[in-house]
Amino acid sequence: MREAHVERSTKETAVALDLDLDGTGVHTISTPVPFLNHLLAQVATHGLVDINLRATGETAIDDHHTVEDVGIVLGQALRQALGDSRGIARYGSAIVPLDEALALVAVDLSGRAYLAYDVSFRTARTGGFETSLVEDFLRAFATNGRLTLHARMVAGRSSHHIAEALFKALGRALCQAVAADPRREGVPSTKGAL
Repeated sequence: MREAHVERSTKETAVALDLDLDGTGVHTISTPVPFLNHLLAQVATHGLVDINLRATGETAIDDHHTVEDVGIVLGQALRQALGDSRGIARYGSAIVPLDEALALVAVDLSGRAYLAYDVSFRTARTGGFETSLVEDFLRAFATNGRLTLHARMVAGRSSHHIAEALFKALGRALCQAVAADPRREGVPSTKGAL
């Protein structure tokens, strides 16, 4: 069972997450940041992972703490659900279009945290969501999931479409990387450990 339950409570946020890597994309996502809910639904749906997420946070100042803490918890849940990573594909990548936007995401579930981020938004906000929070979320996710994550915008005009294409691509790349490889008996590394 490649499942995880992670909770994180601070003076600023409270996050509880159930993750099933072998799901079908079923998701219940409730945070005080509507666009974050929308983006995480893309990861679940296109990554075929089940996500049950409840988060509250101090959003009167801004959404940063909530977005970052959800990224932290999702990364921790991924790492927990992977266990020792035996038998996984390890790598995944996706190029996903959404109308005029085109996003590329590649992941390596290497056990080493790294984010390479080459995304330019034309606007500082899409709706009420600060587009700079996309990078903050991905950095928190990569750091706590201990994965290498490359995110690139190939094309795009609409900030909404760019962000959504990135998260759809993230879901597809994760789907590939966490997939079981029936030919692999151990950990996918010449070192014998990730």
